[in-house]
Parts: sequence; structure tokens; C-alpha cells
Amino acid sequence: MKDDLPTHTESSLPGILGTIDTGISRVEAVILALGVLLMAVNTIANVVGRFVFGESLHFAEEVNRILIIMITFAGIGYAARHGRHIRMSALYDAFPVEVRRYLMIFIAFFTCAVMLFLAWFAVGYILSMYKTGRVLPTLGFPIYMIYLWVPIGLTVTAIQYFMTGIKNFVSKDVYLSTHVLDGYEDTETEV
Repeated sequence: MKDDLPTHTESSLPGILGTIDTGISRVEAVILALGVLLMAVNTIANVVGRFVFGESLHFAEEVNRILIIMITFAGIGYAARHGRHIRMSALYDAFPVEVRRYLMIFIAFFTCAVMLFLAWFAVGYILSMYKTGRVLPTLGFPIYMIYLWVPIGLTVTAIQYFMTGIKNFVSKDVYLSTHVLDGYEDTETEV
């Protein structure tokens, strides 16, 4: 029944994993929507200021830089949640469903490990930026603070891939994410 299917923000995972998945999904949606909206408002205000009043907003470029980093790294978790990452699957597609399911489990857990390694590496980079004491010229905001979105986004993406691995482990079907079945119809089936 259609009412039994989860919405875009409700997880199909059981227990605590489902609660975590649902919570992350809602936070991602708010961050992405607010980020894009704020970037649009900031850019439009800068254009109006430049062409109507003859004066640009001095902080507009820095604000957009912060928002681009935020949207990008919040977006990778969102893309993982909806099975929208690029995949090269010529060899993968040649295998039967059961083998593909085991491959997807391996791919999901391996990608989770890579994302956690990158998050750890990003924290090291942020610590080195912190030690420099650099700030944004106009806003005076510490530069290391704008890069905090990098390890957060990579960690959320790692969590998403971990949950995809779990979903494939407990399911008989092959899932690209906790919501998206593997397949090559015009669009994948989101459940």
C-alpha cells in the first residue's frame, strides 16, 4: 500500500538507524534549502546594489563562498541518500542479482571507510588553517570555520553509505541507497 511507503524524509531502516537516517535527512533538507535560498538572495541583493545603487555588497563574495562549501558538502550526503552519485557499473551489471548485492555491500562499506578517512584528513587541514589565524578580509570570520562543513558532510556521507551497506545486508534486493533500488528504468525506484 502506498501509505506504508516511507516519504523522502522517513527512513525505511529499522530502529535507531531509521531514526538517525530520518533526522539526517530532515537536517540536510533544511541546510540545502536555506543555503540555496540565502545564496540567491545574497546574489540578487549584490546585483541590485551594483546596478541600482552603484555599490556592490562588499561581503557578497565571501558569503557565497561559505554557502557554496556548505551546499556542496551537505549535498554529497543528500546525493548518497538518493543514489545519485556517478557510478561505473559495466562489470557490476554483468553479475546476477545476488552477486551484485554482495558487491554493493562491499562498495558501500568501502566508500564509508574512504569518506571517514577524508573526513579525518579534512579535520587535519582545518587544524592547520586554525593555527594560521587567517580570517576572511571583509567579514573577519576565521577561515577554518567555513571549512567545518567538509568533515561534517563527509561524515554524513559515510553514515549514509554505512546504512546503505546495512540495507543491502538485510534485504534480498539491491539498493543504491536506503531508499533507491538498483535498476535501469528511466528513473530508479524510490521506496
